[in-house]
Amino acid sequence: MVADERPVGEPVGTTPARRPARIPLEGRFVSLVPLDPDVHAHGLFAASHDGSDEAARMWTYLAYGPWSDEASMREWLEPLPASEDPLFLAVIDHPTGDPVGIVTLMSVDPAMRHLELGNIWYVPRAQRTRANTESVYLMLREAFDELGNRRVEWKCDALNARSRAAAERLGFTFEGIFRQHMIIKGRNRDTAWYAMLDHEWPAIRANFERWLAEDPPPSLRELNAALLP
Repeated sequence: MVADERPVGEPVGTTPARRPARIPLEGRFVSLVPLDPDVHAHGLFAASHDGSDEAARMWTYLAYGPWSDEASMREWLEPLPASEDPLFLAVIDHPTGDPVGIVTLMSVDPAMRHLELGNIWYVPRAQRTRANTESVYLMLREAFDELGNRRVEWKCDALNARSRAAAERLGFTFEGIFRQHMIIKGRNRDTAWYAMLDHEWPAIRANFERWLAEDPPPSLRELNAALLP
């Protein structure tokens, strides 16, 4: 019998990752807490429907929103706390205690040890602050260090230049475009695919922690770009 000499992937442990739990993730500037419509609906609606151009634009690439009134948004929020995948978390601003966005851990595959960060949005006043960076740091730390994943994904509309720039700034690697991947609000969506791997995370984590600790912070984009081969 002739030995099979075709190339194969390197051996990988088969212990599955743990599923995300509905627990708070505490940071310096924000906390991620299980979404509770009774607690968060009013603040999220008021801050994301303030009549500004920025508030109107924040829904362009999302599959939902905006809503005509608070009751309609609350109706959408009501079933989300029971969802395990996606697992919805509200972003709470520490200085004010206000909810300033929503994030999720989703597409969870414990056997393959990967998940996705998705449904990420912030109200206008929280955009371009430390909220997004620390929220992503907290989710990545949970995904890699606590849950034992080997891959975390970031996907967005290929036309969403802001989300694509954020993925690269945060240390994700672009992997390609999935053409005609989805239909969102009656329009085609080509999806840009990004990922971060477990062996990349320690150096990226150090860059996050430096960025979060220093005032003013260094350029996270430059710090992570330096890690590229």
